[in-house]
Amino acid sequence: MSHISTTDPTLANLLDSELHRQRNTIAMIASENHVSQAVLEAQGSILTNKYAEGYPGNRYYGGCEFVDQIEQLAIDRAKKIWDAEYVNVQPHSGTQANMGVYLSVLNPGDKILSMSLTHGGHLSHGHPANFSGKLYDIQHYEVDPSTGYIDYESMEQIAKRFKPNLIVSGFSAYPRIVEWDRFQEVAQELGAYHMADMAHITGLIAGGQHPSPIGHADFVTGSTHKTIRSGRGGLILSSEEYASKIDSAVMPGIQGGPLLNNIVGKAVGFAEALTPEFTKYAEQTVKNAKILGEAIQAGGLKLVSDGTDTHLVLIDLRNSHPDSTGKDVQTNLESVGIVLNANTVPGETRSPFLTSGIRAGTPALTTRGFMEDDCSLLGDLIVQIINDPHNSSIQKSVSKEVQSLCKKYPLYS
Repeated sequence: MSHISTTDPTLANLLDSELHRQRNTIAMIASENHVSQAVLEAQGSILTNKYAEGYPGNRYYGGCEFVDQIEQLAIDRAKKIWDAEYVNVQPHSGTQANMGVYLSVLNPGDKILSMSLTHGGHLSHGHPANFSGKLYDIQHYEVDPSTGYIDYESMEQIAKRFKPNLIVSGFSAYPRIVEWDRFQEVAQELGAYHMADMAHITGLIAGGQHPSPIGHADFVTGSTHKTIRSGRGGLILSSEEYASKIDSAVMPGIQGGPLLNNIVGKAVGFAEALTPEFTKYAEQTVKNAKILGEAIQAGGLKLVSDGTDTHLVLIDLRNSHPDSTGKDVQTNLESVGIVLNANTVPGETRSPFLTSGIRAGTPALTTRGFMEDDCSLLGDLIVQIINDPHNSSIQKSVSKEVQSLCKKYPLYS
């Protein structure tokens, strides 16, 4: 930080404050993680200087002999991790990866069937405020309100009525295993494409903790900075059959020059994901989420689907705390150093800016070293704040426990 401190001390102070915040709070936003020092170095590398429009071996600019090798390393490592024939590592985000798939095989006005946002889907799956909802004709499937699991029979019935061009599987707030083959069977019967969005569970799949959609979906998209702990961005995987269409859709279709400093971050993170240590990490992430959920349930709170198979738990506040909004709970927990997010729940009636639920994840805290006992304690601390948010004695006690955990598992020390 010495150069930033000299040239821009105001910004250096802000960066130092953010480092202090991350070190002294527990990150439980399910889509966040802490990358390694190696990935941090890669993302801040000299590759930020280089333009490289095009793809390895076929660039529009000169001087790309080394960045070609770097991008190819990222591609080859991703192929090995997820057993894919074709990979594009250039999308700047998971949303842009989804956009790349849509533009490769759909026309404006085509039909997409996807999971409702309030039932666990994502903005880029067809929300009216998102490009996907503006460009395409969207219908949604939902979870069974009595179980919290995807209602596959209803999904199939909706698909047969709607006759989509593309079916989207995957989620941003669904705590259970996704049966990719069920979606593929429906898509094949209707002559539709199937895109599996594994954004949240890229690392769980890499670590063998969730079934892979490869072989069950025509296209697989994902984020590279959540459970996989690599450089921020997205990726697209498919068979070679669609390679040229996807390449063209990504560049020049939706992007110009790729962010090479992010791509080298992906390459470094992918190398880490190929180690036995990463498999243990993915396994521990799921174990921690299960224990966290059990502790929260023991405190009298309801989880959507009554548990989790993944890295996240979704807490429905409506039964135990009908007057509390997710935003209230998020604010109260952040005041004691626990950072998670308000989230919609199935059957949501509140604004997405208020919500009736909260989402908590274990990827980042597992990276720090948290184990089951720590997550059990953490679940109890969350319950204490939710049940009695304005009790100053509880606030002080919980804050002290949080600081003790942060010191026990130091970050970037």
